[in-house]
Amino acid sequence: MPDIAHLILICAAAINIAALLVMAWDKRAARKRRRRVPERRLLWIAALGGTPGIFAAIHGLSHKTRKQPFRRYLFLILAAQIIIAGLWLAS
Repeated sequence: MPDIAHLILICAAAINIAALLVMAWDKRAARKRRRRVPERRLLWIAALGGTPGIFAAIHGLSHKTRKQPFRRYLFLILAAQIIIAGLWLAS
């Protein structure tokens, strides 16, 4: 039976793969001028742990590179996650 650390790693990998795929989907929709994934949904995915996947997509797909409000909120989410992780590891 996997311990909690393995479950956390599996969940983190899954949410980050999902984040990358959703960003790729949005990039494709943007190119084809189809319905886009709302930024609010992308930020929620990041807040649920998909921040590395979102950043990988931003840099790997050159997607959402000029959207300053989106990037600002993404960095705020990242900062909050780092603080929470630091507090959790310190306890």
